[in-house]
Amino acid sequence: MGLSHAAAMSRRAFLGAAAAAPLARAQSRPNVLMLAVDDWNDWIGALGGHPQVKTPNVDRLASMGTLFTDAHTAAPLCNPSRSALMTGRRPTTSGVYDNDQPWRIAMPNAVTLPEHFRNNGYRAMGAGKLFHHGQGYNDPRCWDEYFHWNPKARADGMTDGYSFPPDPEPARPVTPMPSVSWRNFDWAPVDVREQEMPDYKVASWAIERLKQNHGKPFFLAGGMFRPHIPWFVPKKYFDLYPLDEVVLPPVKDDDLADLPEAGRKMALNEHSRHDLVVTTGNWKRAVQAYLACISFSDTMLGRILDAFETSPARENTVVALWSDHGYHLGEKWHWHKQALWQRATHIPLIIAAPGVTKPGSRCAAPVDTMNVYPTLADLAGLPAPASADGVSLRPLLKDPAAKWERPAISTFLRGNHAVYTERWHYIRYADGSEELYDRPRDPHEWVNLAGNPAHAEAKSAMARLVPRDAPNSPRVESYRFDPAEVRWTPKGR
Repeated sequence: MGLSHAAAMSRRAFLGAAAAAPLARAQSRPNVLMLAVDDWNDWIGALGGHPQVKTPNVDRLASMGTLFTDAHTAAPLCNPSRSALMTGRRPTTSGVYDNDQPWRIAMPNAVTLPEHFRNNGYRAMGAGKLFHHGQGYNDPRCWDEYFHWNPKARADGMTDGYSFPPDPEPARPVTPMPSVSWRNFDWAPVDVREQEMPDYKVASWAIERLKQNHGKPFFLAGGMFRPHIPWFVPKKYFDLYPLDEVVLPPVKDDDLADLPEAGRKMALNEHSRHDLVVTTGNWKRAVQAYLACISFSDTMLGRILDAFETSPARENTVVALWSDHGYHLGEKWHWHKQALWQRATHIPLIIAAPGVTKPGSRCAAPVDTMNVYPTLADLAGLPAPASADGVSLRPLLKDPAAKWERPAISTFLRGNHAVYTERWHYIRYADGSEELYDRPRDPHEWVNLAGNPAHAEAKSAMARLVPRDAPNSPRVESYRFDPAEVRWTPKGR
């Protein structure tokens, strides 16, 4: 039985239908190579987030352009973070606050970052984890070509599962954590060739696209899955960090004592039993595994950068790298993301733009990932959508010391927000409780000043920067995704 008209249209769009007519001088526009990493905090050599981390390739990219040393995610959770960056709309605008809120239900007419380039004469290509994984989160209208490898992929190019290749895994669990409900919180070296790892395949696909002549400017995006859990990578990456030499992050024994109840609950959620990680002797092992996955991902990124630097596109391509959010490894007695302290929100953000950025420059202004979409559009000579919540970083790319008065804002679930300025980090929870940290004097965020009358004025000024919340967008259980029609419909219709 043949595909429906809608499915056939989706198939043609996804597998390479002509994009919107190129605008004048499209061929002279810069290409864009966008690299995304998952769950990667500020543990890169160029940021100094961990004294032992080995990231020569991300550091190499930093030396090619501008490293934003105070960059933060729009949301410390996969789907809301990626949806915000790719649509240009904050969770407080879209209502997409959680992983179970498909962004296309909330924003049926949003023009995504790759779609915007595609509509303006670019060939848009993607691979790996860019949108959140799972059925209906990626969108064929965004791409001319996407690396789909799921064995259950439909003929129209839409998968019915995850957006990355299957992961070689040992028998699970390898490192059981009692009373921790997250099965994926597991780690071990795996006895497989690098070539069998999903991120290797994603990198190889991107490398092949860099070698091709596309006849028009390209927007090429590659998303690395590691260091997302489970932390399974080849043994040689674990060997980079001998277990008895692993340096643990600094953790204060009574760090939660001055937090409001909402903060303590966020620190000690069901996935974050730091006490069990410590008492089972797993803290060093977990840190070792996270570092190993970072170095593995860095190596895969290095393969792409090697191909890029020898490609015909080398002199006319903007390169951008971002992480979807940070990651705790015991700080604030918390593990994983899903929090509003700097370890969960602080990320690597690097942009190298020929003729704009100075190699090896560093910018200390507080910025967030809402600026990525407008910046890449600006660098390509395209207008940003009027609905974008961020602005272009071009002034900071040209002069990293330029005046910048916008705060960085991060949101975790509805009503919980963090605001960063150069001096202050302010958190307000949905119940109205607060935290305030003096960033230069308290880099570990160990002293909550929210109750100190001496800082009441600063706290009030920061509170005025908190965005107003949109209502929660619909959750997946109320909708049905039809991969043939490539659309969500309410259940019962």
